[in-house]
Amino acid sequence: MSGLWEKVADLPLEIEDYALERLQRDVSSAFTRVSTVLRFRGDGHEGLGEDVSYEVEDQDALQAAGATQPLAGTWTLESFCDHLATLDLWPEPARHDASVLYRVWAYESAALDLALRQAGLSLTEALGREARPMTFVVSLRLGEPATMAPLRARLDRYPGLRFKLDPTASWDAALVADLVATGAVDTVDLKGLYQGSVVDNPADPALYRLVAEGFPDAWIEDPAITDETWPALEPYQDRITWDGNIHSVEDIISLPFPPHMVNVKPSRLGGLRPLFKAYEYCDDRSIAMYGGGQFELGVGRGQIQYLASIFHPDGPNDVAPGGYNDVEPPAGLPSSPLPVAASATGFRWG
Repeated sequence: MSGLWEKVADLPLEIEDYALERLQRDVSSAFTRVSTVLRFRGDGHEGLGEDVSYEVEDQDALQAAGATQPLAGTWTLESFCDHLATLDLWPEPARHDASVLYRVWAYESAALDLALRQAGLSLTEALGREARPMTFVVSLRLGEPATMAPLRARLDRYPGLRFKLDPTASWDAALVADLVATGAVDTVDLKGLYQGSVVDNPADPALYRLVAEGFPDAWIEDPAITDETWPALEPYQDRITWDGNIHSVEDIISLPFPPHMVNVKPSRLGGLRPLFKAYEYCDDRSIAMYGGGQFELGVGRGQIQYLASIFHPDGPNDVAPGGYNDVEPPAGLPSSPLPVAASATGFRWG
């Protein structure tokens, strides 16, 4: 049986031109999220992808430069991706290394969407796989100092909601006990692998022990393993999972110990071939998977929900509908599991 990539690599792709669209949302007084939608056009169809690089300056530079890449032509999906790899997609140097991968994903996901639409196929048809209703969690910080209020505001409106929470230094045993009592926490994200970001969370053996012991059924994501933290983590090794350091199959292979589960983030893998390779690697070794988002504002969120519904619909997928990111989520948001909403053609959800 051919691999996942081989199922789509030969899809014909006709690109006439493309355009950029700015998306922007003021999340708080301190954070404005900006992303860029890529619109590939050809043969009467349109394919979409979303650049989720976090730095506003990176998005500004891309949009100011405009649609200047030499993408027009007749390709296969594979020859287009090979061509893309020869191009400098950055009018200014990327401010973070990972952003280079995010941009490749934007272009390749738009190309996949267009190729499938031109062929009259959905992604599930092309891959020979079924999409299923997808479970999701809501990623959340509890403020500083941390309180139950952000979680309660969501649970009061959506009692069945599940969460991935970011423990911080202000967490204490009483808060952990209150959180555990809700029965709604699937993952605690220690964010111990980030450096130079707004979510950096220094390795704290006391905090690690508090959450590892306090949440006996939750996954423990992205701890910083040091001589000081490992004694607190070792008894719970089977519940440790990884996200921020997973950019390739090689990163999974080089983890400190074989994982039971990993976060396979499409944009962080940086392209269709490495993403499909990661899915196959984990499937072959019975490594469970879940998906994660990058605060997408547009089509990118639906695309990662689509992939999660195919490859890991039952995982604690951090790909909740965008309305749950609001300080006060509106009424009427869909609940988990998210019903299948794959478009009849293309790489589009809803």
